Amino acid sequence: MNMEETVANFKEDFDLFPTANDKLEYIFDLGKRHTTLPDEEKNESTYVNGCASDAWLVGECKDGKLILRGEGTSEMAKGMITLLLDIFSDRSPDEILGFNPEKLHEMGVVELLSPVRQQSLEAFLKMVYGYAQKCKEQG
Repeated sequence: MNMEETVANFKEDFDLFPTANDKLEYIFDLGKRHTTLPDEEKNESTYVNGCASDAWLVGECKDGKLILRGEGTSEMAKGMITLLLDIFSDRSPDEILGFNPEKLHEMGVVELLSPVRQQSLEAFLKMVYGYAQKCKEQG
């Protein structure tokens, strides 16, 4: 399943929920399968600057794919990181770099985020695209 199909699947899920609160609950539920990072991976270079709560994102190139792992401290960060890792992780750098992040709006969730949380999303995406660019350069 490519990135657009993953976004479309999440959109279908979000469309099942009638209210903004129900959609936010779904994000919190996604966070229940959230993973944590070892302490040594939580450092200045993996810290998501501009995130509303503490969050870290690790990216590594493996077999031509970008593997992303992350951790957030708030319920919202945990859920959003889980959702975004489902979309962006284990993809080729070209697929990530060719993906228009505006497509995330199609899910019907970005507009539920406060302006501060939207800035958090932007900070996260900036790191993802940076990792993808480095991975591409490593060839």
